[in-house]
Formats: sequence, structure tokens, C-alpha cells
Amino acid sequence: MHMTNGLSENAENFTWLISNFVKDVPGVEHAVVVSSDGLLLTSSRDFPEEHAEQLSAIASGLQSLAEGGARLFGKGECEQLIVRMRRGHLFVMSISDGSCLAVLTSADAEMKIVAYQMTLLVENAGHVLTPQLRSELREVIAR
Repeated sequence: MHMTNGLSENAENFTWLISNFVKDVPGVEHAVVVSSDGLLLTSSRDFPEEHAEQLSAIASGLQSLAEGGARLFGKGECEQLIVRMRRGHLFVMSISDGSCLAVLTSADAEMKIVAYQMTLLVENAGHVLTPQLRSELREVIAR
């Protein structure tokens, strides 16, 4: 396994994808990937770690509530949550095994474009988030 900066190539690529998503999608300000147990796995470049961890906890809690509500009312899995705020939006999308992608946007972000780009990211990169990669990303954050 190729290693750079203490991360495997897969981990480097995954964190790069998250940062590039923020850079490339208009209106997207920050993104985090959260494990099923609410732990931060990775965040976009220039997002302070303290805020990334807080966003992870919020996204995990919202995801859990939405999943419980979906089950309670027999509506299947929760695919995406959108929280509309006065100065932006919070999108939370399921990835796999209960993990999720959480994205903060500006108020003028095109919601349809953000949702579509999140869907593409999850479809194209979700399979990379193996138990081994999640474990490696957790170890790096814990350092």
C-alpha cells in the first residue's frame, strides 16, 4: 500500500475528493464525512478541526433522528436532509454503513446543484469508504 503524509493512497484520495468538492461546487463552504458513530473521518481543507467535529456531531444526530423517523413511518431509508438557515444550508447525505457526508453552503448556493453534486460524490466515492479506510481516517484525526 502506497503511503504519503502517513496516509495510504486511498485515504489521501478520499480527503482530496472532499476538499475538491468544496472548491469546485459553487456556494459550498465546508464538508465533513462522519462515521456511523458520529466521529469525524475527514473534513475539507481550511475547516477548523473544532468546527468540523461540531458539524460531525450535529450531522450524526440529525441523521439518526431522520433514520428513526423514516423507520417509524415506514418510509424506507433517509437519503438526504436539508436544513435551511437564514444565511445558508446544511445538507446531510447517507454514504454507507450509517456514515454520512455533511455540507455547509452559503445562502445563494443552488440547492439542486449541491444535492446533485453530493449524490455524484457519494455514488463515485462511497465504495472507497471501506471499514479499513474508516479506521485509518479515525486514527489520523485522533492524533
